[in-house]
Amino acid sequence: MLIVPANEYTLTAIRAQGAGGQNVNKVSSAIHLRFDIHASSLSDAVKHRLLNSKDQRITAEGVLVIKAQQYRTQEANKKDAIARLQAIVEAACHVHATRYATRPTRASQKRRVAGKLQRGEIKRGRGKVVEDH
Repeated sequence: MLIVPANEYTLTAIRAQGAGGQNVNKVSSAIHLRFDIHASSLSDAVKHRLLNSKDQRITAEGVLVIKAQQYRTQEANKKDAIARLQAIVEAACHVHATRYATRPTRASQKRRVAGKLQRGEIKRGRGKVVEDH
């Protein structure tokens, strides 16, 4: 498990959006977490995978921005933002195995065609019976 050091990201308190009554206008309970991928201590491979991901939270400059405002307290939102950063970095650490295209075997192709022919015979047998006089 890779742990991102606290000195590599910045936390900024901002006002949360949405409902909350009078309190929402006074208290900065949401958290903006900014993580510069280029300046981080991550390996080059992990940095490359993060930067090439289609994540919209990564800016053109290579800064990952996470906005946490799910909870009412600033402390809970800080923990949430750090946990989400950790999850994104963990996901970038895992390398997916390369998929190779496979083809069905000749025997399985023959079994498939034989099954289709047999089904066709069953359906052909459902036609009207013609009586000869």
